[in-house]
Amino acid sequence: MSTTPSLVLADDSALLREGLAGLLERQGYDVVARESDAHALIDRVELMDARACLPDAVIADVRMPPTMRNDGLEAALTIRRRHPAVAIMVLSQYVSAAYARRLFSADAPADAGGTGYLLKDRVSEVADFLGSLRVILSGGMVTDPEVARAMVRSSRSGLANLTPRELEVLELMARGLSNSQIAVRMVVSGAAVAKHVSAIFLKLGLDPSEENRRVRAILAFLGDGASQ
Repeated sequence: MSTTPSLVLADDSALLREGLAGLLERQGYDVVARESDAHALIDRVELMDARACLPDAVIADVRMPPTMRNDGLEAALTIRRRHPAVAIMVLSQYVSAAYARRLFSADAPADAGGTGYLLKDRVSEVADFLGSLRVILSGGMVTDPEVARAMVRSSRSGLANLTPRELEVLELMARGLSNSQIAVRMVVSGAAVAKHVSAIFLKLGLDPSEENRRVRAILAFLGDGASQ
C-alpha cells in the first residue's frame, strides 16, 4: 500500500458519494474514482488493473443500479475474487446478516486485503468510520456492531459455550480492535483480555497450531462456520 491510500467510491447517491469523497480527501486519502453503477465499478477496477494501478480499497453501497437490489455487494464480491489484494468496505442502509455473511465468507487467500461491512449511519461517526477504514487497509476485518449482533442471532456456528464477557470480547475483535484496545474499551487489564481470547479459542476448538486463529474466531462469530 502506498503512503497515500487510493480509494474507489461507489454509491448511486451523489450527495453521499461526494460528501464521503470530500471527507476522505480532507483526511489525506486519494479518491481516484467515483462510480454510481455496480457494473461501472467493476469496469473501473478492471481498467485500473490493466493500467497496473489497482486501488488500495473499494468502498461500495450494497444497493446500486442497475437493479437496485444487491448489485453493489455482488460487484464487491467480484472484485474480491478477481483482485483479492484490494481491500473491500461495503456500506448498507439496512441490517442484513445474510449479505454480511456472504461478504465475510467469500473465498480469498490468506494475504487478501481487509474486509468491512458497516451501516451507512456509521459514516456520520467520523472517527469510528476512519478507524474502520484504517483496519481494512491494514488487512483486518471490521463489522458494524448491529450487523454483528444480527449475524450472531441467525448463526448456527455453536457459540453458545461462550460467556457474555467472552462474546463481548469477540464482538470487539470483529470490530477490528486489538487486545490492548479491547482492554481500554472494557476497562480491564491486557492480561484479562488475553485470558478471554484464549478461552474463546479453546471453546471454538481452535488449536494453537492453526494459523490465523483470530480471523477464524471472528469468522465463526460472523456465522460462516469456519471454525467447525
